[in-house]
Amino acid sequence: MALFLFIVLIAVVFGFVGALVKGLLWLLVIGIVLFLAALVLGGMRLGSRRSRRR
Repeated sequence: MALFLFIVLIAVVFGFVGALVKGLLWLLVIGIVLFLAALVLGGMRLGSRRSRRR
């Protein structure tokens, strides 16, 4: 869970910096990619927990 939150935090920071600083649009793209990776990671962990219970 801590890794998921850390990735989301980094994605938000990169997203804000990329959106606010002119010429750093690539940081916004990296932030979006990291956020999507965090969602996939969280979904995989949630799915594995559900399958273990049954």
